[in-house]
Amino acid sequence: MRHANRGRKLGRTAEHREALLRNLAISLFRHGRINTTTEKAKELRPFAERLISLAKRGDLHARRLAARDIADRDVLVQLFDAIGPRFAERPGGYTRILKLGHRRGDGAELAMIELVDRG
Repeated sequence: MRHANRGRKLGRTAEHREALLRNLAISLFRHGRINTTTEKAKELRPFAERLISLAKRGDLHARRLAARDIADRDVLVQLFDAIGPRFAERPGGYTRILKLGHRRGDGAELAMIELVDRG
């Protein structure tokens, strides 16, 4: 039984899954939107929104907590200087998932996850 075991395993080990989410979050913050599978997008949403909430706080401790997951210094600066203040008045819901249909090769369901336009 899977009582109180949250999250999808995505067919990966814990370390691989953590690295995947970190890389997806970096790409999302760098480009504003990314295409991936629906399952990965649904797992990325709470991970990315937690980082945006840290960026809204903006203090040194929040920056260090976010730096544990965001290895790219340029993306970290962009997260705290542009993305965090953009959502300063928004209480949550910083991302949107749009379904795109099925991938031609293997039939996996695709989705686009993007940062919402207005803060």
